[in-house]
Amino acid sequence: MKHNFKELLVWKKSIELVKSIYQITSMLPSDERFGLISQMNRSSVSVPSNIAEGSGRTSDKEFLHFLNIAIASSYELETQLIITNELFHVDIESVIKQISEVQKMILGLKRNLENK
Repeated sequence: MKHNFKELLVWKKSIELVKSIYQITSMLPSDERFGLISQMNRSSVSVPSNIAEGSGRTSDKEFLHFLNIAIASSYELETQLIITNELFHVDIESVIKQISEVQKMILGLKRNLENK
């Protein structure tokens, strides 16, 4: 059963999260270009990308697999933000709230699919 990812609020919120992450990483020192900047940008992009990829699969079981990857990427991103805050004292509070909201939405979508 295919879902239109562009209509999923969780996908839209995760796109907003990507934009927030790119704003933060643009403020980091350029010597982090191949370190935290690259990792954080990739982790953030992974969240909506996996939601979209999973939504195009033919079964809810496959969709769940990609939602699991999306949630794992969000936890990875959250860790990278905490590291960024520890190293560079960047304010991450609002972005952590965004991540938390996306995580809750992914978990809710997973529950809905699992209970079908």
